[in-house]
Amino acid sequence: MVTLIRSLPIQQLGKRWRLANKRFLFPVLLLVLLATPFSREITINVLADAFWQVAAYVAATLTIYHVISARMNQHGLLRTQLQHSRRFQVVFSAAMGALPGCGGAIIVMTQFVRSQLSFGSVVAVLTATMGDAAFLLLAAKPATGLLIVSVGFFVGLISGWLVDTIHGADFMRPAVTQETESSCCQQTSSQYNKTVRWQGMFWQWLLIPSVVFAVLGSLQVDTDVFFHLPEHTTAILGAGLALLAMTLWSFSRDVQGYQDVVSEDPKPETTTLFQRVAQDTNFVTTWVIGAFLCFELFMTLTQWDLQHIFAGWGILMPLLGVLVGLIPGCGPQILVTSLFLQGAIPLSAQLGNAISNDGDALFPAIALAPKAALVATFYSSLPAILAGYAYYWMFE
Repeated sequence: MVTLIRSLPIQQLGKRWRLANKRFLFPVLLLVLLATPFSREITINVLADAFWQVAAYVAATLTIYHVISARMNQHGLLRTQLQHSRRFQVVFSAAMGALPGCGGAIIVMTQFVRSQLSFGSVVAVLTATMGDAAFLLLAAKPATGLLIVSVGFFVGLISGWLVDTIHGADFMRPAVTQETESSCCQQTSSQYNKTVRWQGMFWQWLLIPSVVFAVLGSLQVDTDVFFHLPEHTTAILGAGLALLAMTLWSFSRDVQGYQDVVSEDPKPETTTLFQRVAQDTNFVTTWVIGAFLCFELFMTLTQWDLQHIFAGWGILMPLLGVLVGLIPGCGPQILVTSLFLQGAIPLSAQLGNAISNDGDALFPAIALAPKAALVATFYSSLPAILAGYAYYWMFE
């Protein structure tokens, strides 16, 4: 081995050991925290909670979602209706945006570029979508998640109809060449690698056991006692599985830019059901772990009460939620939702963020139609501010 390394050219050796996969810093940092006595207990608890309370439910929700989505894609029943009714285009787009994840919003953006949908449809889908943060909120607080998703749908619907009425269906429609569209739609194939198969196998085998443990935990059942396990076994097991899921995610894609860190991994058509489930679940889990750890370590080190601190900001909170929502990618939005679940920020901020954020759909939107993406993002931020402050004044 040493001889082989010595025989390599300096350029090849440097390239081989180049830190291209910066994602691997996440599990490395976790191992450091686990090895440090001060942070070990906090890290184990955060990892266990993230796996049992979030990842298991997100994986189950995603499995149902992808099964339904695959069956719907087998039939072209909506195409005729979409071609003959501009108002129905907006309804369809708002519904696609209301679906958890970013797939529906990305579909609407590509159809807009192909002149199949109106600009109001783009505003509707970007307003209605909450991205991957919806999976986290629905898993942790189903009633609140359904409320916010429903509000997003109706706000997106009204916004899309208003925009089409004011500007017309062809407003901001770009002239995109076949080469541009093809390069955008096919860029995901080069990113796919064999580690995605391991991610799929991970959740294929662990989905049902994980959901069983998660449901028992939600019902306040001590799973260690229930299954006659040594004390703390469930927490240690959950921490280990969360660390493994994050490690598999870290090896699935090289980091070459901001988008590679904050967005879902691309999914070629060859990916299986559980590979798709695993890619999104592990992405959400990684960001949830990061958010929870930052929150817990910050609270432990400073002894500050973030809920009390943010309460002093009062009227600024909905605006801050909206501003964070303007940042492309699902990662920052998962951070906001995590803070909401921890009780650090109010529902008005979460609502404003949910309506203003465009999730991962903003990346193909910028690539395919940058001017339309910018204008649509601006339009989606206006109802977000209205909704966030309306809830703030009425209920907070």
